Amino acid sequence: MGEDVGILVLGHGSTKPHNKEMVEAYAKMIGNNHDGPVRTAFLNMDEPDIATGIASFVDTRVKKIVALPLFLAHGVHTMEDIPQELGVDVSLRRGSCKVNGETVEICCAEPLGVDECVANLAYRRAMETLK
Repeated sequence: MGEDVGILVLGHGSTKPHNKEMVEAYAKMIGNNHDGPVRTAFLNMDEPDIATGIASFVDTRVKKIVALPLFLAHGVHTMEDIPQELGVDVSLRRGSCKVNGETVEICCAEPLGVDECVANLAYRRAMETLK
């Protein structure tokens, strides 16, 4: 992906500050692998909210924003709440918005899901508890 693609890393939000810090740390790591801008936003409790997260791409040259939920599986938040907050078609999980007066495409990435690297991490965490 190029400089004209922004990634909006989405967290659930929490009253606990470590949740926001974790999402920001993931966004930084993702940014290390991506040429375009990477921002964060939260569904509830934390700031910036999703609308503000989209607005944070002002002064960039993005033509597309990928909304990347840091959620393990699909649920009401990924299937309904996030697409509605983004203003995209819930069934297509795609739409558009205005950034810098230009129409920008928004698409929702899938949650993390079932993946060998997630399973390996889960196993590692289990083994860590035995030390």
